[in-house]
Amino acid sequence: MSGEEDESEATPDEEPAEEETADDGPADEETLPDTEVTVESLRERLDAIEAQLDEAETEDDLDDVEAEIESLESDLESADLPEPDDEDEEAPAEEIESEKEDLESELEEARGPYAEDVVADIESAETTVAETEWTDRGESEAAEAVESFVESVDDILDESVTLAGESIEDLTAALQDAGTAVETADLDPDADAETIAALLDATDELQSDLDEAEEWDDLSVREQLQAQGYYDVLDHRKDYPPEWGALKVWTKRGRADMVLLALDSFESDFMEDHCLDALKRLGPEEAVDPMLQRANKRDKDAIEVLGKIGSEEPVDTLVEYVGDEGNPGLRKVTMKALGEIGSDDATQAVANALDADSEEVRSHAARALGLLGDTRAIDPLADVLDDDESNTVRASAAWALNQIGTERALEVLGDYADDRAYRVQNEAEKAV
Repeated sequence: MSGEEDESEATPDEEPAEEETADDGPADEETLPDTEVTVESLRERLDAIEAQLDEAETEDDLDDVEAEIESLESDLESADLPEPDDEDEEAPAEEIESEKEDLESELEEARGPYAEDVVADIESAETTVAETEWTDRGESEAAEAVESFVESVDDILDESVTLAGESIEDLTAALQDAGTAVETADLDPDADAETIAALLDATDELQSDLDEAEEWDDLSVREQLQAQGYYDVLDHRKDYPPEWGALKVWTKRGRADMVLLALDSFESDFMEDHCLDALKRLGPEEAVDPMLQRANKRDKDAIEVLGKIGSEEPVDTLVEYVGDEGNPGLRKVTMKALGEIGSDDATQAVANALDADSEEVRSHAARALGLLGDTRAIDPLADVLDDDESNTVRASAAWALNQIGTERALEVLGDYADDRAYRVQNEAEKAV
């Protein structure tokens, strides 16, 4: 054996070579396995979050709790939790979701109060003041409530918020100024918690005072009418009920506004009938809108009133009713009203009703055409005189031609001076 050293042997000074790892990264880095999400782990986290919430003292603490709840919710959504063996049992995921929602509610209750809550309360009070229909006494009470609140804001914030007067505009302006003062104070929910709480107490008292202030709706109907002077015309209450006695006086004085007030106030068929009768006698222009609202519901009394008023505003609505073959009573009263209004826009619709099956409807249509006075109705009325089997309808057509009164209308009618029907003959003789 030669004395040469074996090259494969390591010399004492040499260190054995490090074994290569299968990974490119450092040998000491290991990937930790994901922790399995179980029902037990989720419940433990719920308990921990609840304890964390109990100990929270600041908004930052509550933000941390919220982050924990959101993390738990994310794990709950991705977890593969077992289903219950019994169908009647609640699934674990549903139980945990319910407990999580309870924690979210507790978290929400723990937050605040905030300055924004105060501002929201002030804005709500401002809306109440502006939109409520107050009595005179109630408006004064609302002013006292706002004045007291403004003084409280001044004391709490050491700000100068003024109330210029007792009008609704003054009250809402003062509340707006108070809201601005709270916003400008830049109150911190932690550092200024006592100040915010004091302001919320003040807004609670403001809303309570406004709730107690007298509103118009708090009064009975009779008290409302008394406040509006409805009964002032009564020296005594001989007529019973007194509402009727006052209505008769207002009608004699031509005060349609008071008649409409009574109509709008009393929920009584008796008073409604008398109010509508009064409006039929007065025919006031100011009743067009309220009567048109009723006419839209096919109220025949209201349609009669519209005819007496004579405004053309309701014509389009009324024309639609002329063709309602299923309601002859409505057709008759509508055609009469259109005739009294006298708009040519109604002529064709009324003329079409001359072909109705009902004798009464045809007769009313003929008379309505006479009231309209439109010469375009002469030929249709002449056809009625020639062809209609009802002498009542023919007599109405003859009367209508006399009402139109033009030379041609009277010539057509004059040919019936010897008519078989006395009423037609009588109208023809007038024409001659």
